Amino acid sequence: MNFDQSIFKAYDIRGTYPEQVNSDIAYKIGLAMATYLKPKTIAVGHDMRLSSDELSQNLIRGINDFGADVVDLGLISTDGLYFAVGKFGYDGGVMITASHNPKQYNGFKICRNDAIPLSGQEGLQNIKQNIKDDSFSEKSPVRGNIIRKDILNDYASHCLSFIDLSNIKPFKIVIDAGNGMAGATLPPVLDKLPLIVKELYFDLDGSFPNHPASPIELENLKDLQKEIAKQKADFGVAFDGDADRMFLVDGMGHQVGGDMVTALVAKSLLSKNPNETVLYNLICSKAVPELILRMGGTPVRTKVGHALIKPLMKKKNAIFGGEHSGHFYFRDNWFADSGMIAFLVCLELLSVEDRPLHELIKEINPYFRSGEINYRVISISDTMNRVKSEFSNGEIDEEDGLTIQYDNFWFNLRPSNTEPLLRLNIEANGVNVLKDKTEQIVNIIKS
Repeated sequence: MNFDQSIFKAYDIRGTYPEQVNSDIAYKIGLAMATYLKPKTIAVGHDMRLSSDELSQNLIRGINDFGADVVDLGLISTDGLYFAVGKFGYDGGVMITASHNPKQYNGFKICRNDAIPLSGQEGLQNIKQNIKDDSFSEKSPVRGNIIRKDILNDYASHCLSFIDLSNIKPFKIVIDAGNGMAGATLPPVLDKLPLIVKELYFDLDGSFPNHPASPIELENLKDLQKEIAKQKADFGVAFDGDADRMFLVDGMGHQVGGDMVTALVAKSLLSKNPNETVLYNLICSKAVPELILRMGGTPVRTKVGHALIKPLMKKKNAIFGGEHSGHFYFRDNWFADSGMIAFLVCLELLSVEDRPLHELIKEINPYFRSGEINYRVISISDTMNRVKSEFSNGEIDEEDGLTIQYDNFWFNLRPSNTEPLLRLNIEANGVNVLKDKTEQIVNIIKS
């Protein structure tokens, strides 16, 4: 079959609809995935994108033609799909979504049993090769069945089991669902909480009429920040399109980075479960491992990406893992990520500490950071070699891209796993050091 092979990424399958991702490729992915996993039962869910229902139907047709049964979860979040696969013991799962990408995109996130993700290193390349070679198992003489299942209430109960409901204070908060799947998964959870909630964009709408569902980008938080000020809310919460990522905004309107949320979740979990291991990716602030150590935990530094973090968490039996990008992984959630659980754990911490979010962050965060800065360059390798040469007297680590540390600052420069970009993150002990070093590194990148 002729298809655009570039849709197979490091962690998922993704492209524009209908040019790259369409009914034909969805059917083939269903058949090729079933040929690879040889499942009896696969769970399938989809987000609210305008093409998701069509892609879901054709993916299911491919799985059924293999002879496997499909549990059709309908409209669900990605973390809801992971929950279903783990909780009900399915042989795998597929979520039709393009996550935070613009509305013209769609794609597929695939996991095997126990919500273990397929990636470019394991599984996705096999599926791509099966499609290229038309190498499928023969269609079964008996097609698989479709079983429709609503898991929203089951998932809500699972997420709420991570906290003590009696601890929760009646905060006034604003939640921006971004017209994404949080608009469906949040209400059964919020019904059980004593919160005063102002809802923004809870209507499911794959045309994203208000703003892109990508809250890591500050411009997409403007409505949330305005509403926090208008409501005099304690804090705000934003979810991305498929609701597996969660971001906090404090009562002053400042975005809380994913690494600081990692620190907050770690603090809450370690206060109840001392001496546990917590993973954090190497883009996270030094404040994260420092807090883990103060709380009596064992910090473990990892590369970026869920396909790497989940297996390492399992190997280390880590209670929790966090990424700067807003992905938060929990041992008691089959080591899968969940924006919902992270939100609830932070909510409980804020309730127990009984202090504003910005005060909690100030207490654990003495450093200054650039945030992630992205660059398109002519040659990624040449650019990284120039930067490495310029800072050759620092402590160099090339575990994931290029990390160089000094006494008063450190930075990481690495190629994106999903786009043709270089990503730069810098952290310093002072604001002037941050400004000077950022300017110096940026000038090298652009030279």
